[in-house]
Amino acid sequence: MKRSITSGFLSIVSIKFLLIGLDFLSSPLLTRFLGEGYGDYAFLMSIFAIYMIFVSSGVGDGVRKYVAEERDRAHWDEHVVGFYLRMAILLAAIGCLGLALAAQTGIVTSRLGTSYRTYFYLLSLLVLSSQFREYTRRTLMGFGLERYSEPLLFLDKILFIVVGVGLAFRGHGVQGVLIGHMTGAVTTSIVGLALINRTVSLRTAIARIPPKDFPRRELFTFNALSIVLILCLTSLYQLDVMMLGVLGTTQETAYYKISLTIAEFLWIVPLALQNVLLHSTSNIWSNRNHERINSLAARVTRYTLLFTLLLAIGIGTLAPVALPIVYPAEYIASYGPILLLLPGCVGFALARPILAIGQGKGDLHVLIASTGAAAVGNIALNALLIPRYGMYGAAVATSISYGTMFVFHVWSAREIGFDPVTGARIPRVIFAGGVAALPIGLLVRFLGDSIFSLVIVPPMGAAIFLVAAVVVGALDVEEIITLLEAAPDPIGSFGSTLRAKFDGVDDDHGADDHEVPDDDASPVGERQQPEDRSTAAESNAVSSSDARERLNTIETRIERQNERIESQRQTIEQLIDELRRGR
Repeated sequence: MKRSITSGFLSIVSIKFLLIGLDFLSSPLLTRFLGEGYGDYAFLMSIFAIYMIFVSSGVGDGVRKYVAEERDRAHWDEHVVGFYLRMAILLAAIGCLGLALAAQTGIVTSRLGTSYRTYFYLLSLLVLSSQFREYTRRTLMGFGLERYSEPLLFLDKILFIVVGVGLAFRGHGVQGVLIGHMTGAVTTSIVGLALINRTVSLRTAIARIPPKDFPRRELFTFNALSIVLILCLTSLYQLDVMMLGVLGTTQETAYYKISLTIAEFLWIVPLALQNVLLHSTSNIWSNRNHERINSLAARVTRYTLLFTLLLAIGIGTLAPVALPIVYPAEYIASYGPILLLLPGCVGFALARPILAIGQGKGDLHVLIASTGAAAVGNIALNALLIPRYGMYGAAVATSISYGTMFVFHVWSAREIGFDPVTGARIPRVIFAGGVAALPIGLLVRFLGDSIFSLVIVPPMGAAIFLVAAVVVGALDVEEIITLLEAAPDPIGSFGSTLRAKFDGVDDDHGADDHEVPDDDASPVGERQQPEDRSTAAESNAVSSSDARERLNTIETRIERQNERIESQRQTIEQLIDELRRGR
C-alpha cells in the first residue's frame, strides 16, 4: 500500500491532462449537437453533482482515508472496504429511489417541465452506476493504486464520448448524453471492483462483520462531516450555474458554463494534489510528523501558485483566439466571464491542497467553517448580482467567493496545526508572473488571432515563465531537476543526466573552495580589527544561511530518492505477488 506521493501525483496529473484533451474534443461537439439543450444539460448536471454529495462523497473520502491508514488491527483493510461497500449500496439504493419518486409523483414536471421527467428517470439509474464508479476509484487510491484508479477515469471519458456524444450526434439529445455517462460508469465500476478484488476479497469483506471494537462511530462521524464539507465545496462551483439557470436565460447559462469549463483548467494540478494528499498525509499526521507536514504544505502551495499563474496568463491571453476556433462563433461571449473568473480560480486552486492536508488529519470542523463561510458568501453574492448583471454578475460573485477560500483556509490550516504560507515564496512567485505576463501578451498580439498562436505561445510562454521564476528565486534549478527525475522515462532519464552534470559542477566548485586557504584560521585572522570582525560576522551569517539552504536541499533530495526506492520496492513486490498467483 505504500508508494511515494510524487508517483501518485504524477499518475493523477498525467490522466488529468488527457482528460482535458478529451474535454476539448467533447465539449464543443456537445454544444453543437445539443444546441440550446446544452444549457438544460449543464443545469441538470449541476443538480446531479449536488445530489450525489449526499450519496457518494462521504463514502469516497472515508474509504480513501481509512484504508490508507494501515492501522494495527486484524483484517483492517477488509473491514474498512466492507463497511464502506455496504454503506455505498444502501445510499445508492436510497438515492436512486429518491430521484425516481420525484419523477413519478410529478414534482419534477411541475417545477422544471415535462422533458425533465425522463431526465430524472435516467439520473436515478446514473446514481447507482456513479456510486460504484467512485467507490472503486477511491478504494484503489486508498491502497496507493493510482496507476489503476486514474486510467479508469480515462476509460470512463472515452466511453462517454463514443456513446454519449455519438447518441447526441444521432439526435437523441440530453437523454443520449446521460446514457453515455451511464455506459462509462457501469464499465469502470466492473473493472474497478475486479481490481479491488485482487487486493482484498470483496466476498469476504462484505460478509465479514467487523468486531465490536471497530471504530464505527469514528467512520460514521467522518462520513457525515465529509458530506457537509463537500456540500459546501461543491456549492461554490455548481450553485452559480443553477441560480443562473433559474434567474437568467438558457443561452446565458450555456455561455457561462463554457466560461467555467475553461477557467477551471487552472485546477488540473491542484485537483491532482488534492486527490493524492488526503490519503498520503493521513499517515504523516498519525505519526505526528509536523515538520514534514509544514515543509510539504509550503512546497505544495508554491508549486500550485506557480502552475496556476502560468495557466491563468495563458488562458487570459489565448482565450479570445481559442474560443472561435473550438466553439461556435457566438461563444466568444464567454470571454468576459472568463477574465472575471480567473483571479478567483487562482485562489481556489491554492485552497484545494491545503484543504486536503487538513482532511488528512481528520479534524473537519474548522474546514467546514472556512468552506461554509465562503459558500454562504457565494450564495449571497450570486443572489445579489445575477438579477442585475446576468452571467457577468455570476462570474464576479463566484470569483470573489473562490478568492476568499484561500484566505479562509490559510486561517483554518493554522488552527489545525500547519502553515502553508511561510516558506512558500508567494511574493516572488507573483512577481515572476508579472514579469512573464508582458512578453507573453506581446507575443500573442504579434502572432494575431491565428491557430499559430495556440501552437507557439504555450511552449514559449512556459519557457519565459520558467526563466522568470528561476531568476527571481521563485523556483530553484534543483527542484526542476528533481521533478524531471520523478517523471517516467525518457524524461526521468534526462533528469538523471542533468543531475549528474549539476552535481559534477557543485563538486568542482567544492574542490576549488577547499584549495583556497582559510584566512580566519591563521594567526592574522585571530587578530582582526573590530571593523574586520563585523565583516566576518556578516560573512558567517550569510554562510550559515547558505548552509541551511544547502542542508534543506540535501534533505529534499534524500527524501525524493527514498520515495523512488520505495516505489521501486513496491513494484518488485507486486511482480513477485503476480508470479506467485501465476503458480
